Amino acid sequence: MNFMEIAQTRQSCRSYDEERPVEQEKLEAILEAARLAPSACNGQPWHITVCRGDLAKEVAPLTKGMGGMNKFAIQAPILLVISEQPYVRAAGLAAKAKNNDYRSMDIGIACAYLTAEATAQGLSTCILGWFDDEKVRKLCGIDHPIRLIITLGYAKEGDILRKKVRKDLSDLVTYKE
Repeated sequence: MNFMEIAQTRQSCRSYDEERPVEQEKLEAILEAARLAPSACNGQPWHITVCRGDLAKEVAPLTKGMGGMNKFAIQAPILLVISEQPYVRAAGLAAKAKNNDYRSMDIGIACAYLTAEATAQGLSTCILGWFDDEKVRKLCGIDHPIRLIITLGYAKEGDILRKKVRKDLSDLVTYKE
């Protein structure tokens, strides 16, 4: 699968096969892809907590909100909790000097690599930004703010590829010379 195929087929999964576990070697490949993602000053200001089994089942309900949002998370065999870590010195100085939040960018890039590799491995993901930070941190023993939770698993049989609705490229790109 080349990158454009990954970009065209990766979608947010909201229906997981609860009976099909994720193979350890696929999980490790996905985590390795995140590790290889670029980051400011190579600081990698994130930590991934892999929640499986009973812990995943305890964390999943903490992503619900507004009457049923993310209710599918309970089906996912793995939840990846992405927490923010302190800057390395050089990145922290650059962030302060430029008034820029490099950690958020770096976490986003790592998550893009992670979800792309999951797709290449035949797995599905959904990136969640709605969760109870305090309760998830307590359950997982995390000291730093949680930025995202990613559900990971195999999509249920029959889960169809939805048509991508995106802005036109001309609305997103300007060429100048």
